[in-house]
Amino acid sequence: MRLRSTFALLGEIVALLGLMLVLPLIVALHDGTPVEPFLVPLILSISVGLILRSLERNPEVGVKEAFLLVSLAWIFVAVIGAIPYVLAGKGSLANPVNALFESMSGFTTTGATVLANFSEPSRAILFWRQLTQWLGGMGIVVLAIAILPRLSIGGAELMSLEAPGPQLQRLTPHIRQTARIFWAVYVGLTLLETALLSLLHYIGLAPRMTPYMALIHSFTTMSTGGFSPLALSIEAFSPSVQWVVTVFMILAGANFALFWYVIRGDFRIFRNEEFRWYVGILLGLSFVLMPFIMGQYHFGPITAFRQALFQVASIVTTTGYATMNFAGWALPAQFILFFAMFIGGSSASTAGSIKVIRWVTALKTLWRELFSSFHASAVKPVKLGGKTVDERSVRGVLAFIVLYFLIFLVSSLLVVLNGTTTGKPLPLTDAMSAVAATLGNIGPGIGVVGPMANYLIFPPGTRILMFFLMWLGRLEIITALVLFTRAYWKW
Repeated sequence: MRLRSTFALLGEIVALLGLMLVLPLIVALHDGTPVEPFLVPLILSISVGLILRSLERNPEVGVKEAFLLVSLAWIFVAVIGAIPYVLAGKGSLANPVNALFESMSGFTTTGATVLANFSEPSRAILFWRQLTQWLGGMGIVVLAIAILPRLSIGGAELMSLEAPGPQLQRLTPHIRQTARIFWAVYVGLTLLETALLSLLHYIGLAPRMTPYMALIHSFTTMSTGGFSPLALSIEAFSPSVQWVVTVFMILAGANFALFWYVIRGDFRIFRNEEFRWYVGILLGLSFVLMPFIMGQYHFGPITAFRQALFQVASIVTTTGYATMNFAGWALPAQFILFFAMFIGGSSASTAGSIKVIRWVTALKTLWRELFSSFHASAVKPVKLGGKTVDERSVRGVLAFIVLYFLIFLVSSLLVVLNGTTTGKPLPLTDAMSAVAATLGNIGPGIGVVGPMANYLIFPPGTRILMFFLMWLGRLEIITALVLFTRAYWKW
């Protein structure tokens, strides 16, 4: 284990995050609000980053170091990101446990919040809250690889451990160039959404969607994060805004590599099997949900479809926005959304949860086993997009799904037990919903953690557990858990 190299590169990431604090600092200066909440962590993170960076002049990163570096990077950025909330000293975010929860929720694009009163934080603090999600959406490590030359050494291992999905898709032979392409597409789509939402404001279709609001909501749409500076989330805006946000949530949950191909004139997006399944799931669940919404709220078909598609897209892509308080929906409709929490978006997207590609692989593997039961001598490989999936990848997918649900069930039990010991008992369904929402990086759940609620209902011990669940979910479990195995440290 090359610990000096690992911490030297960690220092680069910490210093880079410190530079990002300049942006909310500018907002604070503009508004005349205190700058200390941003100036202190800015100086601290750059200083710590430079000290760590000096540990190794020519750092080298192999697979083993990559696991530790990526896992530590997300813990470090969450701790640094929490400092402005504590130093601001206002409301529920001033509590250190709450600040850590909110920061990890931001960077992992979970969207679960402990903010009780949205009028208490300054605009600069709320801007930082939105920005953390945008920085975490495409990945802190991927950003560092794209910008910092020393991170390009061993960058392939780092990106493969942080990128959502079972495998990393290289777009060019050079991993640094691949990282830049992903971030360029990400920035481009963010600016496009900002422009469209601002246009709606200027033509009178979205009075509350000012250019500033357009920018910060684009941050949390493209990152599939779901934070909003407004307690009502996207319900506060007009239907035209909701349609635009729906489209960009769907885009954010798709494979970003496909957009790069489209830009280059290659329209393989329509032939991509994962993308077809992804769109089919969104439309299918929306049409199933429509009758329940129409029956309960007496909406017309277009309004009901808009509400259904928005909420299904929000949950499947793990964005967590809301246009209605679906905690008040009929039980079957809530169950559909609970089911959607375990689907996730596409690989190489900003979405969380299990991912469509894994479910497709698992279903095809199940069908193969059924086929083999009455064709024992047949050789039937699992194929995706016409290409054979190697057996190691198949086993990895099945192991991930089993491990995901095992952590989900054990964590749900722990949440219930912790609530019982602290005198705040919680129904099992609400506990399961909250765990699914944090482990899947979704944010809002069903019941007490619905879209218009917050996570302050949970005792501090449960919030600390959920802090680590969000971390595990963003790193897709394996990257983080491998550090706790004896085999890793003997490797």
